[in-house]
Amino acid sequence: MIATSGSNTVPLLEVRSLCKRFPGVRALHQVDLRLGAGEVLALVGENGAGKSTLMKILAGVQPPDEGEILIDGRREEIDGVSRAMELGISLIHQELNLSDNLSVAANIFLGREPTRWGLIDHATIRRESMRHLSAVGLDVSPDTLVRDLTIGRQQMVEIAKALSADARVLIMDEPTSSLSHKESEALFRVVRDLRRRGVSVIYISHRLGEVEALADRVMVMRDGENAGELVGEQIDHDAMVSRMVGRDVSRFYERSQKASPEVSSRPPALEVQGLVVPEHPRHAISLAVRPGEIVGLAGLVGAGRTELLRCVFGVTQPLGGSVRVQGKTIDLRSPAGPIANGMGLVPEDRKEQGLVIDFPVQTNVSLAGLASQARNRLWINFDAEAQDTRRSIERLRIKTPTPQQIVRYLSGGNQQKVVLGKWLSMNPGVLLLDEPTRGIDIGAKEEIYSLMETLAAEGMAILFVSSEMEEVIALSDRVLVMHEGQISGELAGASITEEQIMNLATGST
Repeated sequence: MIATSGSNTVPLLEVRSLCKRFPGVRALHQVDLRLGAGEVLALVGENGAGKSTLMKILAGVQPPDEGEILIDGRREEIDGVSRAMELGISLIHQELNLSDNLSVAANIFLGREPTRWGLIDHATIRRESMRHLSAVGLDVSPDTLVRDLTIGRQQMVEIAKALSADARVLIMDEPTSSLSHKESEALFRVVRDLRRRGVSVIYISHRLGEVEALADRVMVMRDGENAGELVGEQIDHDAMVSRMVGRDVSRFYERSQKASPEVSSRPPALEVQGLVVPEHPRHAISLAVRPGEIVGLAGLVGAGRTELLRCVFGVTQPLGGSVRVQGKTIDLRSPAGPIANGMGLVPEDRKEQGLVIDFPVQTNVSLAGLASQARNRLWINFDAEAQDTRRSIERLRIKTPTPQQIVRYLSGGNQQKVVLGKWLSMNPGVLLLDEPTRGIDIGAKEEIYSLMETLAAEGMAILFVSSEMEEVIALSDRVLVMHEGQISGELAGASITEEQIMNLATGST
């Protein structure tokens, strides 16, 4: 019998009042979860809802700040991945955690190799690997190198590995994100077979059709909290979406004025024509952004938004298609072409990709313009560098004691402003923003929203990615929604709603 939240049966796994905080972020607040033996529990929610944090805590990757975890009714401390595995909890990451230069058998028993007379017992490893591979329906030799398997078959190796460690709870994080339809069907058969054998599965997916087909029960999370539960026939697409997005946004930032109707008649500042991104080679993407327009790029994890921006900016070379800025086709072999033609990119990871974190504010602000401002194309123009930095500090209200302050010691919001200042010092006509307010406080967010509105009013074309639905709705003149590597729809005006965006983002027709 499956133990649901209303059952008196002692659950296999129970979470009570779990809390987790990171600097400036409340990731989880008073979260509860129950999982019965042989139950498939789907966990759904928007990006940033807290799903991954909760799963990492259960798998021993991160500790909770408050709350308790019970296994078979007994309170347990999960202080590491090894302890989680001892308790029968295995997390299968979206990015598979296999050594592709080793055999299937070696991966299944990696770190847990049985020995005989002090030596690794290869015969036992091979025999037991065949048994576990058979259990997941994978007909491959245990001697096969993992690198020679498809992603779908590698996924099955991960499941076999978990079963070899006597897993009672399998956590699957977006398990079909890289699988073909046929491979996904094979995975569904394995999940159903595991359920029949009493293994419990926590299934995280943005593909709500899969959730409807597989789940005994659905737990919805929103803003780090429980947002509802659906059981049996209650599980349908609309019911899940309404619980995922049902929050009050009335106090969120509102633009004073969106783009005027005349903007739509202007020639595009940015034109993307038939661009083929390497991560999604089956789709060609076309879009346009006009001067004075803010276009939001929405979608769920893995939809291909960041990959698209990186291709447009020349970080990743596209497999086909072209990009035009102000009517001119630009060279995408490196970011040099887009930069020279008036384009800037504020990346998702500012510390790794947007800043030289141990350099001063002034050096960071001047990086993009070093070549164009150099004296005799050779010497750094320190006067121009200082002047640009002063303007950026004043315009963006960067809180720094001096332009020579090392960027590492600024707050996240001020670091983000330094990245913005770097590109604004170049006076770009097109600005690409990837998660521009991730990890910064509400005050800094409001300042960046206001800046985006001002830049658009001055005639800049802005294309931005955000996983925060309120940002997309509040800031965008138009919204392009991506699903599995392609643009699944465009929204404008009153049609820009959370429900409409989520329907397009989840592939609903």
